[in-house]
Order: sequence, then C-alpha cells, then structure tokens
Amino acid sequence: MKISVSHYADYAYALLRIVAGFLFACHGAQKLFGVLGSEPKLDGLGITAGSIEFFGGLLIAVGLVANCAAFIASGEMAVAYFKSHAPHGFFPILNHGELAVLLCFFFLYVALRGAGPVSFDALFRGRKE
Repeated sequence: MKISVSHYADYAYALLRIVAGFLFACHGAQKLFGVLGSEPKLDGLGITAGSIEFFGGLLIAVGLVANCAAFIASGEMAVAYFKSHAPHGFFPILNHGELAVLLCFFFLYVALRGAGPVSFDALFRGRKE
C-alpha cells in the first residue's frame, strides 16, 4: 500500500507561511515598538522597514492579500541584504545575510503562489463564488 503525503502539501505550505509571517512580524515589532529584546528604531528607515515587517508579516501569516504583502516584503529583504549585508562580503554565510536572502526568496514564492487554500483570501474568495 502506497501512502501519499502530497495530500498535506497545502497544510504544510500554510504552516510555513504562518510561521514565516509571524517571525517577520516579530522583527517589525522590535523595530517599531522596542519589544522582544530590542530598542525601537524610530528613524525614517526603521519606521518604514518596521511597518513593512510588522504589518506585512501579519498579512502574510493570516493569508490576507498575502501575494501583495509578500511581494513588498521580498523587495524589502532584497534591499536589506544589499544595504546591510552585501558590503561585508559576497557570501551570505560570511556576511550574516542568510535570513534576508531566505526570506526574500520565500516571500517571492508566496507572492507568485498566493496564500493558498488555508487563508483568509481563500475564505473570502469562497464567499464570492
């Protein structure tokens, strides 16, 4: 008897999207509110990045306009990598930019795939049909 785990792929994707969005929102909360062991970064760049991370992370986690939020978040992570990490060396493992690169490409994937069937987008889409 062959057991297929592909039936659970949508749930695994939702779990990954929720966890990544929540962790991204935590980074934004650090910048905006000075919580979770950090001081607030209330300059223009800190407020912009913190807002994208906090609100974008929440939208990605719950799957509400997640493709738009993820596209913006992906761009922010690309900027973060090239502004903060790349000047310290080419390889992400050496310049400590692994998380920025990983999040950049994961959020790009979310932007292209959408929130999936376990999301508020899917819930609202189901009501329209």
